Amino acid sequence: MRMDENAQVKASDLVNVLKKGELYEIFSRFGQEHRAWVISDSIVRTRRIRAIQTTDDLIDVIREAYKIKSKDISPFLKAKIAKKVFQALRIAVNSEFENLKETLPQAVNLLDRKGRLIVISFHSIEDRIVKHKFLEFEKQGLGKIITKKPLIPTVEEMRENSRSKSAKLRVFEKI
Repeated sequence: MRMDENAQVKASDLVNVLKKGELYEIFSRFGQEHRAWVISDSIVRTRRIRAIQTTDDLIDVIREAYKIKSKDISPFLKAKIAKKVFQALRIAVNSEFENLKETLPQAVNLLDRKGRLIVISFHSIEDRIVKHKFLEFEKQGLGKIITKKPLIPTVEEMRENSRSKSAKLRVFEKI
């Protein structure tokens, strides 16, 4: 159960080592999973019996937390119930939010005058980080925010590309 072959911390490390409260924090904060406490409890109970080693092992634990019988689960439902937990683990393993906070100032420093930094975020926390960093840059006199509100995909764009549904685009111009 790896998100990145070179990662120092793997998703399986988090699932098999963290306390219930720490798992809850990851699932609720990064994945915005409504059943984070139940899933965290289910993980802790399961690993007392056996380690959770594969993605299928984790999906089974999530399925049990959702009280879905194994015979009733389709591949679509499997993906749907596990999506937020896997997203949260990916964000935690890759330190995505911390990396974004570090990278944005570096990106602005690389811009020439009138250069534009364009960021597309797919998660509300990512968008909030970008928004606040852009406001911070503006207050520091580094440039101006071009998009006061984020641009979002049109209905047609979402129809053509379902992954674009949560996309938000923000633009900052260096002065």
